[in-house]
Amino acid sequence: MTLDLLGYTAAALTTSAFVPQALKTVLSRDTSGISLWMYLVFTTGVALWFVYGLAAGEWPIIVANAVTFPLAATVLVLKLRHG
Repeated sequence: MTLDLLGYTAAALTTSAFVPQALKTVLSRDTSGISLWMYLVFTTGVALWFVYGLAAGEWPIIVANAVTFPLAATVLVLKLRHG
């Protein structure tokens, strides 16, 4: 297994694990069980990982965070609007 394959596998698992929560929140608009501070920190961390991936030229990190950031940001915006 190459190092990139390991990275893409990790990226696919962590990103896909986040998708059901994001979809549930978008469809229900229910953010009552979501911590605003956690999503602020998480979304900021995802953005920073994306920038790090770009700077390092690490495609698994870039791809995973390019997918996760819009999902996390959407949940964060919903929390700010409906929380």
